[in-house]
Amino acid sequence: MLGRINHIALAVPDIAAASRTYRETLGAKVSAPQALPEHGVTVVFVELANSKVELLEPLGEASPIAAFLVKNPDGGMHHICYEVADILAARDQLVAAGARVLGDGEPKIGAHGKQVLFLHPKDFFGTLIELEQV
Repeated sequence: MLGRINHIALAVPDIAAASRTYRETLGAKVSAPQALPEHGVTVVFVELANSKVELLEPLGEASPIAAFLVKNPDGGMHHICYEVADILAARDQLVAAGARVLGDGEPKIGAHGKQVLFLHPKDFFGTLIELEQV
């Protein structure tokens, strides 16, 4: 079911500072910030040869990233995103196996313009999992 790792997401309190660190200190190619109001975040992608790092900053007080940063004020790993060929088949297989899909269970459009779903971290050893259809 799982394809390659699409990205690892890091919640950060200051996306401009985090972008600058990746660009200037680590020499990485960093995208422009993109606001995603439907997800409550602003994102930046750090492009790597084999994957991406997604930097997430809260967009509004109701952002799920704001709650994460209250518990982790310096930021930290928020989720890992795996690619899947068929997100609905993957969802159905996971639900049949007892995994919980967050939200209403229907895919939403993510930062790459593709369908995504999130899986409950308690079902995956404390790690929030995102699936993205490719």
